[in-house]
Amino acid sequence: MQVSTMNDESSLQTLLVGIDAACDRVLDPLFEADEVPTLESIYRDGTNGPLESQIPPWTASAWPSLSTGMNPGKHGVYGFLSFDGYDWDVVNATDVRERTLWEVLARHGIRSVVVNVPVTHPPREFDGALIPGYTAPEDPDCHPPGLLEAVRDSIGEYRVYPDESATDLGRAYSDCVRMRGEAFRYLTDRFDPEFGFIEFQATDSIFHKRPEDDEAIRTIYRELDRQLEKILETDEPSNVIVASDHGMGPYDGYEFRANEYLREEGIVETARGGQGMPNWATVRDGDLKAGEEATSYELGVADRAMATAAGFGITSQRIGAILERLGIDDLVAAHAPAGLVNAGSVQVDFPESAAYVRSRIELGVRINLEGREPDGVVSSEEYEDVRDQIIDSLRSVTTPDGRPVFGAVTPREEYFHGPESEHAVDIVTVPANFDHFLSATLRNEQFGPPSEPWNHKLDGTVAVRGEDIDPAAGVGNASLFDIAPTVLSTLGIPFDERMDGEALPCVESAGTKQYPRFDGDRLVETADEGVEKRLADLGYLE
Repeated sequence: MQVSTMNDESSLQTLLVGIDAACDRVLDPLFEADEVPTLESIYRDGTNGPLESQIPPWTASAWPSLSTGMNPGKHGVYGFLSFDGYDWDVVNATDVRERTLWEVLARHGIRSVVVNVPVTHPPREFDGALIPGYTAPEDPDCHPPGLLEAVRDSIGEYRVYPDESATDLGRAYSDCVRMRGEAFRYLTDRFDPEFGFIEFQATDSIFHKRPEDDEAIRTIYRELDRQLEKILETDEPSNVIVASDHGMGPYDGYEFRANEYLREEGIVETARGGQGMPNWATVRDGDLKAGEEATSYELGVADRAMATAAGFGITSQRIGAILERLGIDDLVAAHAPAGLVNAGSVQVDFPESAAYVRSRIELGVRINLEGREPDGVVSSEEYEDVRDQIIDSLRSVTTPDGRPVFGAVTPREEYFHGPESEHAVDIVTVPANFDHFLSATLRNEQFGPPSEPWNHKLDGTVAVRGEDIDPAAGVGNASLFDIAPTVLSTLGIPFDERMDGEALPCVESAGTKQYPRFDGDRLVETADEGVEKRLADLGYLE
């Protein structure tokens, strides 16, 4: 394969721009209004098309899939939470069990700069520089050590997360977009990389917070376009690839509470104050995740507050919103231990249930298998029969107006394959057209209005332009797993034969190579209450 000559002014051969949740539904109005001329020029002058995401199409799992070119069954991240038996933690980079494309490049002597990519904290060593993105703490470790301090000395403030207390949320989010661009340009000037990867998260977060706030959305995208323009002018990359992890759009159907359904089917057992899913209490008191009870507490107003909130039927993160409306959220948070708040709500009793939904964004049901889970109740001999029974039952579920809830209900093998598949759900449940909102909460009714009016859709977007790009060849039926092979091919580097994608048709493939399996074995806890709170605020933790 022939790779074009490097620019005289810059070494940057390939720039990958990650725009979280970008898709035609979001971009077309911006293009029509001429709000993002630089971004639009990449689409106009190169080639583009839909980019099919994965199952599940959520940030914490999708970006590792894009970065490694492999499905979650290989890299091991299925959502924002990792599980050890019935206990949980927020995922981090040590949960990613495959090499990222910048680590592959480093094996070939190619340097990279990576800014704000989710699930990259704590950073692993490679040739280049990295500032972590989502699930990192606000002051994250970077690579190399001391990098964040140098960035702040150069550009001023740098935040991983926007100031959620700001009155103008669009401006707060766009400030973070500006910081990404400024940090990226500082790092490319300092490290002189051949590959750069910058990710913008605010383009997703605003839709979880204020999906109808057109001015905030436009403010964020206008700033993104300004930063992209400056990067292209300063670094002059030979090739530019724009990609999103998933799409975004309205949910016009129902919220389906799968654990409530499974409870009525006799599959889920419940208890008050057991080891259930993360809720408002555990998010506010990180030391009591596993449901340990406080040993001393005087009964009083906090107990009555909890009882009042529980009376609404709220058993999850959104109990905080109820308490806030009652005007007693600060009081309860200050005085009620997590065990007390847990005790006020009905939770899935993991050890006693045959199966359950652990986290809604996993899109599936986990079976409480004997020998695999700490207190499994389903024997290996019963496993397939129980799984088939649940699959058949869920396939038949319809909404109150008679529409199917699910477009697919299948064994996990249909979507996940690889050495980390054991950590997946056993049954994958894909909402029909992603119009229905799945929830792990327990309430008195199986159906309700979606907790969020907009959420993730399966089709994202990809656009490619550059010296090594043949626009006439197009992008074909592009998938998330094709991005890593495409990036590597633009740099003349064979991609791992275990990757699940191929180079897009518009790029001459560099072929495949057998790489030794990633051998990282260090797992560290995230255990960061601030990160958990932010995930809960965006609806990722119920």
